[in-house]
Amino acid sequence: MREVNLNIDEAKDFLKHIISNNRYLQENNKKPVAVEIIGDSGIGKTSMVLQVAEENKLNYVKLNLTQIEELGDLVGFPIRQFQLCKEASKSSTSDLFNSTDEESECLWVDEHAIDEYVKRGFTFTGKKRQSHCPPEWIADVKGGGILILDDWNRAEMRFIQAVMELIDRQEYVSWKLPKDWHIILTANPDNGDYLVNSIDNAQRTRFIKVNLKFDIDIWARWAEKEKVDNRCINFLLLHPEYVNKDTNARSITNFFNSISSIDNFEENLNLIQMIGEGSVGPELTSLFTSFIHNKLDKIISPSEIFNNEDFDYVKGRIRHIVGNKEKYRADLASIITTRIINYSIDFSEKNSISKEMLNKIAVICSEEELINSDLQYVIIKRLVGGNKLKFGKLLEKPELIKIATKL
Repeated sequence: MREVNLNIDEAKDFLKHIISNNRYLQENNKKPVAVEIIGDSGIGKTSMVLQVAEENKLNYVKLNLTQIEELGDLVGFPIRQFQLCKEASKSSTSDLFNSTDEESECLWVDEHAIDEYVKRGFTFTGKKRQSHCPPEWIADVKGGGILILDDWNRAEMRFIQAVMELIDRQEYVSWKLPKDWHIILTANPDNGDYLVNSIDNAQRTRFIKVNLKFDIDIWARWAEKEKVDNRCINFLLLHPEYVNKDTNARSITNFFNSISSIDNFEENLNLIQMIGEGSVGPELTSLFTSFIHNKLDKIISPSEIFNNEDFDYVKGRIRHIVGNKEKYRADLASIITTRIINYSIDFSEKNSISKEMLNKIAVICSEEELINSDLQYVIIKRLVGGNKLKFGKLLEKPELIKIATKL
């Protein structure tokens, strides 16, 4: 069985290669390759493809094939065309060698445009044919693009067959996909958990299949950018194993967003329980309330670490959370490490990094009583690798060079 499992970052790199390679193929008069992205609902398939389109400055069209009733919305509507010709004009001249006869001009004209061409001197030849108008989503679009066919294996078979025609020939009856257009299919797994149509091998071999998997580190990085509630990011970093087809990342994020306006979780447990059971189910909700009971929603946030002027207080909070020796909580230290990295890199994209912020990072990465040397190494490596221009100065400190090179 052909299988390749990629996280979102890997899948984006993969699609960028396919786009580049498709351009190479088209330059050599070969058909571009289509890709099918398979994954559980809510994992981010469609949003990932949209990001690829935007990052590559491509137009994009997203058609959800389960919401389209007319096949013409996908492939254009049928229309009658008639052949009309205009008689050649003849030039008269005394010079037999320079006399010219232009060739007759013949065109296939849509039924609704016939009157206009008749006025121009065209006449019927008696030939007619059934054709298809280009669909509205491609009409007058300039430049390259991505056609995203969402939930395509949930669609009726007539739509699936039309998709196969588009993939196989990059055209449908009488119109063609413009140059530098790429077809990306999104689908749910055919494993009995979703109501989908099975695709046979003859169809499957016409495109490349990629399985998209959930990656907690990528979700956490996205959540930091999107300003998801700090307490909720910490919870999912602690329990990533609860992300599955039943409680997918989208439903969990919706749950988090619906409680983010609550300042004190402990005082609103009944409300949180009701919202949670209606969005992510009783099991995950109970785990979340246990998280609150154990005061783990009080884990210090990156903004508190970097914006609190009393850094001795910050260090005390970190020590209290992670513990030491036999009571050291490596899992909580790992959460704080991930949050510091994601927050810092996101912050650096639009802001300068102050000397004070660099000094705080340096202290966290040099005092082993805060986090262990393995995590200190991870912070230095990821920050310098993520933005060397702004975090490279960390390596000017001898104590951090020692951490960065000893592992």
